[in-house]
Amino acid sequence: MKVLVTGGTGFIGSHTVVELQKAGFEVVAMDNFENSAPSVIENIKTITGKNFHFYEADIRNKAALDKIFTDHSDIEAVIHFAAYKSVNESVEKPLAYYENNVGGTVNLVEVMQKHGVKNLVFSSSCTVYGDVSVDALPITEDSPVVKANSPYGNTKKICEELLYDTAKASTTRIVALRYFNPIGAHDSALIGELPNGVPNNLIPFVTQTAIGIREKLTVFGNDYPTRDGSCIRDFIHVVDLAKAHVKAIEYFDKSADSYSVFNIGTGTGNTVLEAIHAFEKVSSTKLNYQIGDRRPGDVVQIYASCDKAINVLGWQAERTLENSLETAWKWELHLKQLREQAVN
Repeated sequence: MKVLVTGGTGFIGSHTVVELQKAGFEVVAMDNFENSAPSVIENIKTITGKNFHFYEADIRNKAALDKIFTDHSDIEAVIHFAAYKSVNESVEKPLAYYENNVGGTVNLVEVMQKHGVKNLVFSSSCTVYGDVSVDALPITEDSPVVKANSPYGNTKKICEELLYDTAKASTTRIVALRYFNPIGAHDSALIGELPNGVPNNLIPFVTQTAIGIREKLTVFGNDYPTRDGSCIRDFIHVVDLAKAHVKAIEYFDKSADSYSVFNIGTGTGNTVLEAIHAFEKVSSTKLNYQIGDRRPGDVVQIYASCDKAINVLGWQAERTLENSLETAWKWELHLKQLREQAVN
């Protein structure tokens, strides 16, 4: 089967291209490099020892999408990653998030339908669940989808709704994967999270602070009703997450469901401060961090029930928090080496 991966050189997309190729799929990837780099293409090829088709293209450009499907009329499924993903930035730039995340998804599905491609795995988010009480944890796929805390979360909610409506009204089949908090990097340290500018996610900020790029790390709030006052998240290794997408593609051959949703996490919640202390342990590095004010749009605590993914997809997270942080640190050290080589 040939699979198109949008956002294919991004953090999760690049790892998924690797896992798809390892599983025997032929890959076509596209990205506009807005939050990635062309070097990722060769690094993926180094890891897998295989070539793949790549297009520099933007999800908002319908003509560019049309060309990809015209060039590869044997594409049978799409994995859609291409989206803006910062909660904080979305609060500041909501229109950009709606244009890219919602508008881009509409473009993609319209072009898929034009070319008769029926299978789509959508990159969703646990943000659709919003804030939840302790007695509602862990989150299941049947937990209420509520008013989003941020424009980013709302774009994921809207996309799920439009994809559900599309699946019910057509032959398009959707698997929506609701990610929790992806972290880590490939064991080779050739691909990992590559934020442009100031990171919006915790772990890149942790590693950049540890290596000296950032002066200090701010923990946004220590007065939440959690065991140490910081927010609780379900941190999942990006390779585990990538493997879930392979299982989702394979699921199309096993199920006639028009629309399916799966939580993709570890099933365990860790606080931000616990993640920081775990990083300090595995890296033997003391982090310079401070406690700051709460950040707009952040949910207090959330972690997954993964029973459905385990029982239906046959997928389960395997990596530990410590392993995730070790690989993230190895990736940051690799980036430092590349910077030093460029200077010399």
